[in-house]
Amino acid sequence: MQAIKNVFPTVEKCSSTGRDKHTVVSDMDGTLLRGRSSFPYFALVAFEVGGVLRLLSLLLASPLAGLLYYFVSESAGIKVLVFASFAGMKVSSIESVARAVLPKFYSTDLHPESWRVFSSCGKRCVLTANPRVMVEAFLKDFLGADMILGTEIATFKGRATGFVCDPGVLVGKKKADALKNAFGDTQPDIGLGDRHTDVPFLALCKEGYMVPPEPEVKAVKSDKLPKPIIFHDGRLVQKPTPLMALLTILWIPIGFILACLRIAAGALLPMPLVYYAFWLLGVRVIVKGTPPPPAKKSIGQSGALFVCSHRTLLDPIFLSTALGRPIPAVTYSVSRLSEIISPIKTVRLSRDRAMDASMIKKVLEEGDLAICPEGTTCREPFLLRFSALFAELTDQLVPVAMVNRMSMFHGTTANGWKGMDPFYFFMNPSPAYEVTFLNKLPTELTCSSGKSSHEVANYIQRVIAATLSYECTSFTRKDKYLALAGNDGTVPNHKPTVLKSNKANQVMGC
Repeated sequence: MQAIKNVFPTVEKCSSTGRDKHTVVSDMDGTLLRGRSSFPYFALVAFEVGGVLRLLSLLLASPLAGLLYYFVSESAGIKVLVFASFAGMKVSSIESVARAVLPKFYSTDLHPESWRVFSSCGKRCVLTANPRVMVEAFLKDFLGADMILGTEIATFKGRATGFVCDPGVLVGKKKADALKNAFGDTQPDIGLGDRHTDVPFLALCKEGYMVPPEPEVKAVKSDKLPKPIIFHDGRLVQKPTPLMALLTILWIPIGFILACLRIAAGALLPMPLVYYAFWLLGVRVIVKGTPPPPAKKSIGQSGALFVCSHRTLLDPIFLSTALGRPIPAVTYSVSRLSEIISPIKTVRLSRDRAMDASMIKKVLEEGDLAICPEGTTCREPFLLRFSALFAELTDQLVPVAMVNRMSMFHGTTANGWKGMDPFYFFMNPSPAYEVTFLNKLPTELTCSSGKSSHEVANYIQRVIAATLSYECTSFTRKDKYLALAGNDGTVPNHKPTVLKSNKANQVMGC
């Protein structure tokens, strides 16, 4: 590295002013990203597409990849990772993970000095040994890259073969050749690399800079990115380094048994006991604020409508746990498995505004009801747009700020099977839910005092956001599913019904 530094200065010495008409070419791992290992990103694809067995096969193959990397060639090591991760997978599935899952993890590892230079240039190119299919969505959509030159994977009938196309893995001289083919006789203004194999392509640039290994350097903050990552998918919370991948594989059978016990406790025990059962089983439920007392039907008092932020399908369950009594919930679509295991009743919406309003009013006449007007979950500290229908139906509005903590698995999905959402949440070693009851909305701020339903909905959104230190957005369910799944999230309509207390007919979530 010292000899390379003598040829190319470090990236700190590169000026980023007046570069808006310049072209930059950057390596990825160890340069644009702080980490030099691409294993975690292959592991994410392996787990999200192929499951735990595919992740295990990649983990078993990684020592061989490491030996080949250090004693044979970088190219040989990457070929092993590509084969273990991709062989037999649908290319469309790999692309889906690259679009919906990988950007969140890539963005948390952005090198500050490399990004300073990269973002200052008007034209941006990334030259990487990684498969292009893995990195293109993140680099173009979130970093504004104009051109991606990466390793191309071989395919057959829409599936990856596990091999790479000619000219092979882009390392060393192959990077330089790819750069020549792309730019011809034009010299890029700036080249950024981090290892001796980057020297050939750096020599083709007017200016070349090296990014020294600095494990202590802090990644770029998310608010410095040109586009915030509000929506992301995938089950894993933490980046699957080899150690984390091993721990995840070992925990899954234990976690699944624990999840079954926790779900059974929530579904079979009386609601006043669920709070204590959860604590005994390692599920923390933190209650803040003072909820209103139950409505008294005998004196004609209508129920309160608990207006909740939406983090997982379990929001109404933990609301009921915090209150010590089952609260029916408004829902649009849940899996049949969730219907079977849920301890609360729901009102299934039809997306017909008049019909839905009539059903909700009838339920409120019977007692309290929970609703999540965002219409879909969001993992990041943002609130999606609140649908305004609820504000027209009652003045008894109680905002509830819901937030949860998960250390290993996310309890939501856009592309996966939603029936496993409760299981993945409860498979976390010590999941937690914090339920904060805010003051009931004053009458002068409701529709009965002349406020429009949109004004009421927006006000409650702001109140909950302020409580959680979240940011309000105008994004909707459709925006989320277009970003993550390539569709608008529409599901077939079901016949709307108010479900009774029969266990076989109860559903979970909202």
